Amino acid sequence: MRDTPLGRGILRRAALAMAALLVPAAAVFVSLPANASIPADPPGWTAVFQDDFNGPAGSGVNTADWQYTTGTSYPGGPANFGTGEIETMTSSTANVSLDGAGHLRITPLRDAAGQWTSGRIETRRSDFQPPAGGALRVEARIRMPDVTGPAARGYWPAFWMLGAPYRGNWWNWPGIGELDILENVQGINQVWATMHCGTSPGGPCNETSGIGGHRVCAPVSCQAGFHTYAVEWDKGVSPQEMRFYLDGGQFHTVRENQVDAATWAAATNHGYFLILNVAMGGGFVDAFGGGPDAGTQPGRPMVVDYVSVWQRGGGGPTTPPTTPPPTTPPPGNRDAYSAIQAESYDGQAGLSTETTTDTGGGQNVGSAANGDWALFKGVDFGATPATQFHARVASGAAGGVSGLVEVRLDSRSNAPVGSFAVAGTGGWQSWRTIPANISAVTGTHDVYLTFTSGQPADFVNVNWFDFGH
Repeated sequence: MRDTPLGRGILRRAALAMAALLVPAAAVFVSLPANASIPADPPGWTAVFQDDFNGPAGSGVNTADWQYTTGTSYPGGPANFGTGEIETMTSSTANVSLDGAGHLRITPLRDAAGQWTSGRIETRRSDFQPPAGGALRVEARIRMPDVTGPAARGYWPAFWMLGAPYRGNWWNWPGIGELDILENVQGINQVWATMHCGTSPGGPCNETSGIGGHRVCAPVSCQAGFHTYAVEWDKGVSPQEMRFYLDGGQFHTVRENQVDAATWAAATNHGYFLILNVAMGGGFVDAFGGGPDAGTQPGRPMVVDYVSVWQRGGGGPTTPPTTPPPTTPPPGNRDAYSAIQAESYDGQAGLSTETTTDTGGGQNVGSAANGDWALFKGVDFGATPATQFHARVASGAAGGVSGLVEVRLDSRSNAPVGSFAVAGTGGWQSWRTIPANISAVTGTHDVYLTFTSGQPADFVNVNWFDFGH
């Protein structure tokens, strides 16, 4: 359902070490032609579902494998599919069709009255899950709608999975689980991946935001070329993992021990069905300025080359390590591009923690004043330079009291690579996300947040921060 009014990976409260694993041999597809063959089964993996969308131009999908979801909701379910999206889904080949060149096209259209239609298809099967002690890999090769900037306002393409118990109930989300393999909004060159579970709002999975991460498509943008998007659900490791991939590169992981046992079991003790759709408008879109509007260009399809599901192994999980993995990333294993909770610091001076009223709950750090700092060890920026910094902050500082939130690398005595100024936001729990530019950063670094002010008074609370390209 992707009921994520804060949507963006940097706005996900949980959101917003590469594991040794077997990746399909032909996992990197950026350089492949527009119509690529489904990769051969890698050693040890067996295909359990595949569609390469071959068929006559203008024909519909194979209804032996897929079913159309039409209208603005499931029968008796939440309005607008629970997300606030505004289109009407249809089974018309104007919205959902094969192109005759081995692709599926899901195309949003706007009529003369300004009403939007689009397409949403789901697998008839809802039994996709790993064998006991094995793994499941769900992959698609997709080109996101080729539209960017103001013309892309309102676009929300997605490739995702929902727990089978949702069918016929329609009100048991997010407990039955959701795996968002690809989400994108507003034509931004970025893919978001998320696991939803638990209860809403809040709960162990930080709903309605979920546990998410994101990654830029490179060297070709998500909109300009095809990329592969995949999730591996692995019951063969302990703790179990959901691993998300872009072009064969793992960029986000959700582990069983990040939530309580009952929550994990409720989200994973059944099969899933697959969904491809392009929504228009909704909560995720609203987090990036809203839409669609009169400047939005209709007719830009999400193009799907293939969908493939493999499974591997079985026979029980591998022996757990002697020391159980921690529930939070150890020093040296923080993802710069997923939200880093401010209260997860490895060291600090002058700060306190308190319960936050910000979306998703949890805690924030507070009482930040001139000279205070917090240390976050081992933040991995990767090989593509990060050039942006975002932080979720609030301030009840009196008029005339302000200060800087600064980012320093590896030593508090090093010059800041970036900063932003903050003054009163209307209250110590009146939250805003503030962006700032930073000098290009790659590799792994210890990150210090330092707080500088010309007054001695407290001037800011921080809930989370992350970085971007």
